[in-house]
Amino acid sequence: MDQFVHLHTHTQFSLLDGACRIPDLVSYAKELGMPALAITDHGVMYGAIEFYQECVKQGIKPIIGCEVYITSGSHTVKNMEARGKLYHLILLAENRTGYQNLMKLVSIGQVEGFYYKPRIDKQDLRKYHEGLICLSACVAGEVARHIVRGEKETAEKVMLEYLDIFGRDHYYLEIQNHGLPEEKAVADELHHLARKYNVKLVATNDLHYVHQDDAKGQDILLCIQTNARYLDPQRMRFNNDSYYLKSRSEMEALFPDEAEALDNTLEIADRCD
Repeated sequence: MDQFVHLHTHTQFSLLDGACRIPDLVSYAKELGMPALAITDHGVMYGAIEFYQECVKQGIKPIIGCEVYITSGSHTVKNMEARGKLYHLILLAENRTGYQNLMKLVSIGQVEGFYYKPRIDKQDLRKYHEGLICLSACVAGEVARHIVRGEKETAEKVMLEYLDIFGRDHYYLEIQNHGLPEEKAVADELHHLARKYNVKLVATNDLHYVHQDDAKGQDILLCIQTNARYLDPQRMRFNNDSYYLKSRSEMEALFPDEAEALDNTLEIADRCD
């Protein structure tokens, strides 16, 4: 296959660190011949309607999703210990039921679970998982974070929890490559878990701006959003300029032996309606 679909996408509505204007984002995806595109902003769905309308206008399939913040405890517990148990998780609406459940989960995060970030928990997922496809997220995901800490048994246990909630057909292990050393360690272990439990892998790019040369603008936006000085060596910053909308050939260069994980993006896109 020579196509690819971006399933991990932050627009300008990821208010801390996203710099993609929706019309530009959709237009470039179409230019690259992509059949579909997802929106997965941090903890919110502010951009969903504009994104949907723009995709329909430009003739590519919109996939409505969110990168939610999930706590390993209860979303009602609000203390500093709970703040340290916060992880990322990608949820994509497969159908109308999934879209309604996604809105419910995002609302719970904002109205009931907000503590520094809008948080949900696994009880919420068990209640509102129907119609949602789940990806394990970046190195800030729960499974990945345990792998990075060297807690492989815990990572496996957590993955089995998500498998129990979503089922094998609706849960994918997500691999990324932005040149971070921990991504390699995570990918190696996820391959092991994928083989052991017959779970599919999916390759994504943690997309925060449209073109590679937008990286500096996004970096300055990051300073504004975090109230940091540009020259402060301690401030939040991305490790390089690879967080843009890449073509299939650019993704193949990052994942030369992962054709199936790249093709799985098309399989997921095909299922979302």
